Amino acid sequence: MLGFIGAQLGLTAEELAAYGTRRETRYEHSAALQGLYGYRPFEGRARREVLLWLAPAAEAATDNAGLAAGLVGEMRARRIIVPGPATVERACADALVQAERRVARRITDRLGPDVRRRLDGLLGETDGRGVSRFAWLRRFGPGGNSADMNRLLDRLDALRALDLPADVLADVPAHRVDRLRREGERRHAEDLLASGGTRRLAILAACAVGWRALLVDAAIETHDRILGRLHRQAERRRDETLEGGRGDVTATLKGLAAAGGALVAARQAGNDLEAAVEAATTWTAFERLVRTAARLTERAEADPIDFLTEGYARLRRYAPRFLAGLDLRAAPSAKPLLTAIGLLRRMNTEGARDVPAEAPRGFVRPKWRARVFREGGTDRRYWELAVLFELRNALRSGDLWTDASRRYRSVEAALVPAAALPSCARLAVPLDADTWLAARRAHLERRLDEAAEMARRGALAGAGIKDGKLRLERLEAAAPGTIDALVVDLYRRVPRLRVTDLLLEVDDRVGFSAAFTDLRTGSPPRDRLALLTVVLADGVNLGLRKMADACKAYSFWELLRAADRHVREEAYERALAVLIEAQRALPLARFRGAGETSSSDGQHFPTGGAGEAMNLVNARYGTAPGVSVYTHVTDQYGPHHVALIPATAHEAPYVLDGLLLSPSGRGIREHYTDTGGFTDHVFAVSAILGFRFAPRIRDLADRRLYAFVPAAVRPELAPMIAGRPDEGLIRAHWPDILRLAASMVAGSVVPSHILRKLAAYPRRNGLALALREVGRVERTLFILDWLTDGDLQRRARIGLNKGEAHHSLKRALFFNRLGELRDRTREDQACRAAGLNLLAAAITYWNTLHLGAVVAALDAEGRRPSAETLAHVSPLAWEHITLTGEYRWDRATGPAPDP
Repeated sequence: MLGFIGAQLGLTAEELAAYGTRRETRYEHSAALQGLYGYRPFEGRARREVLLWLAPAAEAATDNAGLAAGLVGEMRARRIIVPGPATVERACADALVQAERRVARRITDRLGPDVRRRLDGLLGETDGRGVSRFAWLRRFGPGGNSADMNRLLDRLDALRALDLPADVLADVPAHRVDRLRREGERRHAEDLLASGGTRRLAILAACAVGWRALLVDAAIETHDRILGRLHRQAERRRDETLEGGRGDVTATLKGLAAAGGALVAARQAGNDLEAAVEAATTWTAFERLVRTAARLTERAEADPIDFLTEGYARLRRYAPRFLAGLDLRAAPSAKPLLTAIGLLRRMNTEGARDVPAEAPRGFVRPKWRARVFREGGTDRRYWELAVLFELRNALRSGDLWTDASRRYRSVEAALVPAAALPSCARLAVPLDADTWLAARRAHLERRLDEAAEMARRGALAGAGIKDGKLRLERLEAAAPGTIDALVVDLYRRVPRLRVTDLLLEVDDRVGFSAAFTDLRTGSPPRDRLALLTVVLADGVNLGLRKMADACKAYSFWELLRAADRHVREEAYERALAVLIEAQRALPLARFRGAGETSSSDGQHFPTGGAGEAMNLVNARYGTAPGVSVYTHVTDQYGPHHVALIPATAHEAPYVLDGLLLSPSGRGIREHYTDTGGFTDHVFAVSAILGFRFAPRIRDLADRRLYAFVPAAVRPELAPMIAGRPDEGLIRAHWPDILRLAASMVAGSVVPSHILRKLAAYPRRNGLALALREVGRVERTLFILDWLTDGDLQRRARIGLNKGEAHHSLKRALFFNRLGELRDRTREDQACRAAGLNLLAAAITYWNTLHLGAVVAALDAEGRRPSAETLAHVSPLAWEHITLTGEYRWDRATGPAPDP
């Protein structure tokens, strides 16, 4: 700096070295500069101005660092001299504490005396087993039968009986409400009773409002599961009926064959047909055979719907309460269904048995009509079943919604306004549909011609077209043959250590433990070793009680206190982002890529029981329930996002979560998945947001292409064309498509939630259909790129292989409890999966760091491996890390020396 200034003044840096040694000079020159440029010190009026700005900013702030950065920016904008870091931190800390108190007081002031008494009563009342009603209320999750549903409805009734004011949480930032709710979910009733009245009531109110919405979600999900199970049982009953009637079918066919044979023979011989029947059998027996054949024909054509009434009584055990508690709204297409639901509510209240003649009919699907509407009138049981099944379908698709829910709210209300689209920098397409269509039409026609020409010359990448049929070939391995020997040599040179030492060294270097801020104060953990012990317990699936026995340094209650205060999903996400960015800066990581490509895949974990969370049976993995851990991995092997999803869920909707909800994911430019990770909707949104989506499609040879002018496609590709995209549908819904994508970027909707809703029932959803048409265009362009670009195929395979390698590491780490997730709540399961992912990321960072040191040593010896070879060296090995035994923390502070 002195050299830069001196060059402008004609002086040397040495001549300026003594400047400012006299204190008066510094003060005088500082005052002159302030007067010249209009700056003010952080005192007096300037301080009061900043603190006035800081008060509302602290309420909106989601973390301390963001508030401090905003404060510094505001002071610079106001030309106020920024004081030292300690002063800034103290001002922010004070503002956050005051904001927390104001929010609690604002909520409590809206509660009347009776409401306060009812809320406090939750902490003192018990259910006869020593469990407070507060603890009873927070123990819920989606179920699978009518008893589970009624338990959920009991909790909903209890929360509604509190009669909280509708505006109790008005103008309170959502993240502060969530923080209060999470604090209530992690604290015991005794702890809350001992806390201050204002904060206690604010926590109870936030929990009551939040749980009410989550319970509605759980009830709707339970209804969905019950109907799904009922339909599967009906299918089995239909199959059993057909199997049980096999003997009757055989006897009837034999009898008809004998009689028919006699008739044919008699006709050919010119004999009397009636006498032929009498000779073969009697007419009475023949008529009985015909009636039996007709009955068996009806049985063979039976639909599972015919057996649904066997489960009608089970639905009646909860359906009246369930419908009475739902405050539903409807899109125009679902108005008849909403009217039918209102009628069914009234019939339940009045005890009516018959369906009125004016009951709505438009919502009944064609295959139900013959059962619902009979000559004698409307069949009550089938009509009610049709209402309940269509209610499920409409809630899935968004044709029906309820504002009392989180997941089943209105799609339209969640989207950003059209006026905000020009400010969304992430949109990679024109705001005008015709401009996009014209550009895509020209690009698609050109790519079709290029691919057809390559097919004619036999120059497609790993593929060929013969007789209109696409045939694919296996690509050659991309890794050099000497890679295995190099990997063994490199890992032989890295230190061997315990997993506790590894975690401690990584935290010393990158400080990821600071991301686990206190749930209430927002401050970093005071005892980071206790925190790291909790993280390790999650990562190796040991649990806190057994970890307390294994580490000896902390009791179970000390670990539980650290977990309750600091460990939650968002904290794991922040810590993971710190680790990923630190690994990206390591020299060796750059050989594997620039961190701009990634892949994602799911990994199944058994759960040891149905539990209360999302544990479901996926027949692909046997008959035991389980969940899937869906992980996004960068080209540098960093697992930058993890999500826990039901074992039966389609993976495609979760692809965009890792790209948009993860800080590291926003820098991704190209993303790979396997066949289970793609749909046309994902293709569409990815292209609109500027991501190149490149799935490895197993049945690619059977996929069909789309062209704007199918007749103009050259003969080589013509047999593969399925049709043309619906341009009119795209034009009609283009603004909503852009709003949907912008809403995902803004975070107002979770991509997986909205994509699952759009995919659930697209027959009636114009936005879903239009998005599918955009996806067909983008999928066609991708397939053409895949067939003509061998490098794209290799990149996708390498990216997916990195995800598979992560699965192997996680399976090795998650060895306790037989590798089963035995937590019963979704939140605990998610923390366990996030802990496993963070531990894998820490190992990845440590291996990358020390492998880089080994490569540097080889370089100094003149034996540096080539860059091409280093790109294939995985940092996911764990043989040199001791994962089992007693977990000891031998070093509390101080980073390890540079490797």
